[in-house]
Amino acid sequence: MRVGLFVTCLVDMMRPSVGFSTLQLLERAGCEVVVPPTQTCCGQPAWNSGADTHCQDLARKVIDTFLEFDYVVVPSGSCAGMIRNHYPEALKDDHTYHSRALSLAKKTYELTQFLVEIAHATEFSAKYKASACYHDSCSCLRELSVREAPRQLLAKVEGLELKPLKDSDVCCGFGGLFSVKYPEISERMADDKISDAKDTDSSLVIGPDLGCLLHLAGRAARRGETLKFRHIAEVLANCPHPSIGEGT
Repeated sequence: MRVGLFVTCLVDMMRPSVGFSTLQLLERAGCEVVVPPTQTCCGQPAWNSGADTHCQDLARKVIDTFLEFDYVVVPSGSCAGMIRNHYPEALKDDHTYHSRALSLAKKTYELTQFLVEIAHATEFSAKYKASACYHDSCSCLRELSVREAPRQLLAKVEGLELKPLKDSDVCCGFGGLFSVKYPEISERMADDKISDAKDTDSSLVIGPDLGCLLHLAGRAARRGETLKFRHIAEVLANCPHPSIGEGT
């Protein structure tokens, strides 16, 4: 399978190790991976802000860049959800690009969903000795219906004891621009998620979306918590980098 890796803005700017880990996992799953240097933002911030024209321009750019591949894989439910669910809506009045948006949507996957459902790869000889909980991002759960795939992958990580969060389907408070527009509410939601993680006696929070993890790690640091945060790709790929917020 020839796969186009959509790196995402946050990964590119804030945590490149997630991108390299994703590349490693896809190659180990037998894929030929290409990272197009011309890729840009998926357009979600513009779409959520009502800047439809800017979003449409970005969507067309992404479509032109990735339509040639057999699949497009994204280490983020948020960006994958934008491409799969919102590009056809954003471009509904563009007869040329609407059909292309539908074609791209059908072959765009969040990383864990692709590994389990398309590549049928669930064993990566990963090792991580820790008690951990998994935070489902809203986009993965609600836009892509991804829940079991990451847990199936993490169940095979040697040394990892995965504990369930009490309210695993509740938002962490990031929500992209939500955290900017409603900082007090966002902060309270992050506090609730961190408290839920602490109640499991976990030392590590794992997630599929870097936005959520940066949000929680930042809030945890301000509270003086010792919780660590990692993207699931980093755990599966045995990434040696420090946890999010630690020396990065």
